[in-house]
Amino acid sequence: MLHLYYILIFFNLITKPIPNEYNIIAFGAKEDAITLNTQFIQNAIDKAYKNGGGKVIIPKGKFLTGSIVLKSGVELHLQKKAVLLGSTNIEDYISIHIWKALILADSATNISITGDGTIDGQGAELALNIDSLFHIGEIDSMYYEMKEKRPYATLRPHIIQFQNCKNISIKNVTLKNSACWVQTYERCKNLMIDGVNVDSDAYWNSDGIDVIDCKNVRITNCFINSSDDGICLKSEDFSLNHYSDSIYIANCTVRSSASAVKFGTSLVSGIKNVVIKNIKVFNTFRSAIAIECTQGGYIENVLIDNIVAKNTGNAIFIRIGKIRGANKAGPLRNVIIKNVKVTVPFDNPDIKYNIRGPELPFFHNVFPSSITGNPGVFVENVILENIEIIYPGRGNKAFSYIPLYRLDDIPENETHYPEFSMFGELPAWGFYIRHVKGLTLRNVMLSIKKPDYRPAIVFDDAHAVRIEKLKIKGDDKKQIFFFKDTSDFKFLNYKK
Repeated sequence: MLHLYYILIFFNLITKPIPNEYNIIAFGAKEDAITLNTQFIQNAIDKAYKNGGGKVIIPKGKFLTGSIVLKSGVELHLQKKAVLLGSTNIEDYISIHIWKALILADSATNISITGDGTIDGQGAELALNIDSLFHIGEIDSMYYEMKEKRPYATLRPHIIQFQNCKNISIKNVTLKNSACWVQTYERCKNLMIDGVNVDSDAYWNSDGIDVIDCKNVRITNCFINSSDDGICLKSEDFSLNHYSDSIYIANCTVRSSASAVKFGTSLVSGIKNVVIKNIKVFNTFRSAIAIECTQGGYIENVLIDNIVAKNTGNAIFIRIGKIRGANKAGPLRNVIIKNVKVTVPFDNPDIKYNIRGPELPFFHNVFPSSITGNPGVFVENVILENIEIIYPGRGNKAFSYIPLYRLDDIPENETHYPEFSMFGELPAWGFYIRHVKGLTLRNVMLSIKKPDYRPAIVFDDAHAVRIEKLKIKGDDKKQIFFFKDTSDFKFLNYKK
């Protein structure tokens, strides 16, 4: 009997819940996908926080909830087959600053979301319910995009929105079906996102990951399928006290109905010291790489290495501009892009997806990659090395035509929203380069599958250009390059 007594004591010890774990079931949560569990989950978070931190467990099942606020020292852990369902009633969401979200945090330290479960924002249902509020007169038209016929992004909740937080870990979870941006981190430090699966093609504006004015960021081993930009770096601090710095992104796969890896469009303060490596891109509507310095801030010290993009509408888009009332442009400088292979299709690359990139209101041939500054404001010190871009060709003068003697007719569009189609028809099939100072093309191969009437590369107001081992494949025309207002060129080892 005594022996059995000690066995029972030992069994109770090993089965007793670990003191710093808080299962939401114990706080009243129901796994029926009907009961609104917001307060039960928040009570578990608050209890863990009050006790100095701990792990809040979302067990197997479907748990409906509105906004919850994560607090310092708390890990939200979703067990396998656990699903956290976002409410489809906008009244169940709150905002801490501007954005509403399912999971929020402000000024918290040592917070994390982990596990093999799923957070499902039910974004299409939620967004359409918000849309209906406009039609019955409960949302003012000032908050409704009349042209696109949908509520403004600020009315549609994100899945995750963290601001002013430190020491953040998001690991292994699946985030799906957001009504707006999937996850946003603003003015945060020491952010790690690893092994996260994003599947959000349910509604508009669902960027996969947005990093805004954050420092010391690692994004690794993630899969992103989004109906807007895949991984997006921004800067939105008008006080200029915050900026994005020391960011490492590696070993990710991205599919996007916008751009796969993007800097901007919001760029008020700046972004610097960024390394992006080993990225696979597929079926993406806009650019594999988009570096958009267009709201008065700066971009500098960027290394992008080993990008493979298949069936992607544009390879490389680098742009300086002045949008949203910015009173200056740039600088954009010190960018190295190397070991890149992109295949550009003739037709829309995302045609099979729920949300697709917008059709353009004008006829055009396939767009080239482009590097463009503004008059007197140059994109500076860019190196493109070991680059291969395969184009479909089929450029046709009868379809759309900008002759080379009309280069001045190509608009500057300094204040237009930046995207690879922003200038209309372009007079090159491979690269269009304008207002650039300090450009090296090293071991670059551009090829077309079918004939194209345009030269491969047009240089306009380009200076200090070094071309080292450039190969043009599939173009038998005599005129491969065109130069206007250029200086200080050096060609080494050019082949057709």
